[in-house]
Amino acid sequence: MEKYDIIIVGAGPAGLTASVYAARANMKTLLLDKLAPGGNIVNTNEIANYVGTGVINGAELAIKMFEQSQESGAAFDYRTVLDIEDHGDHKTVICEEDDARYDATSVIIASGMKPRRLRVPQEDNFAGAGISWCAICDGAQYAGQDVVVIGGGNSAVEESLYLAGIVNKLDIVTDFDLTADPSACDKLRAMPNVRVHPYQKVLGFLGDATLAGVRIQPKDDSGPAVDIPCQGVFEYVGLTPISDFCKNLGILNERGFIPVDAFMATSRKGIYAAGDITAKQLRQVATACGDGAIAAHNAAAYVDTVR
Repeated sequence: MEKYDIIIVGAGPAGLTASVYAARANMKTLLLDKLAPGGNIVNTNEIANYVGTGVINGAELAIKMFEQSQESGAAFDYRTVLDIEDHGDHKTVICEEDDARYDATSVIIASGMKPRRLRVPQEDNFAGAGISWCAICDGAQYAGQDVVVIGGGNSAVEESLYLAGIVNKLDIVTDFDLTADPSACDKLRAMPNVRVHPYQKVLGFLGDATLAGVRIQPKDDSGPAVDIPCQGVFEYVGLTPISDFCKNLGILNERGFIPVDAFMATSRKGIYAAGDITAKQLRQVATACGDGAIAAHNAAAYVDTVR
């Protein structure tokens, strides 16, 4: 079993930043993720508030971050982490593929979050075949067609601006109203092919072999259900932490997030966390990168004390 100084679980902005700082601290570093490096920013059309880059495509920023991680000397592998064992002076990371096991003195958990689902009728039937959670990935196949976006936050509005430029008609269904940056909301509302349906709940999805539409109704049940015909749906109704593999460590709060201190340390000595997986106020690329830098700095200091 190969031994590392620091293993980082998750290759989003927090994990990638941590890998750069750890490698530059002369730590033997391994970065693990089951998906392409970049985390959720890979699926974001435009990032406009990461200082120094101006407006940048999320996938482009992810590539730049990963390239810097590789140039710094961090190793990367595609692995699905199932469990982390704490043996005191060393930790064992257990992966799904071939029951692979990696040992490290310290672990940084930066696994982030995944899209939340509505859990309404027919959602599972059309998941990945009519219902998507990534406009950048799947939007092009609906060019010239009618599409529904569910959600009114930053992700929903940003991806709707992208979709509105390629689809025929875009209906936006949200249980409150558009709550994203006001300028982005104004820009979206001004687009001629966009219609917003505020204060609505989704009752289910329509269709037999293929998706045919979305059934909605006012949240307060003040009106009848209405069907919106469409060929595609994109859901942006929040995110849930990817933390099942941490359950045996006893470091999760009641919502599945990881509480950390100012050093990004968890309640387990030698185990740190960074980015969206932590219990925090603001989840942005900038804050994730800051978390990753702090976690790596302190993980490296911990490794030096154990050596």
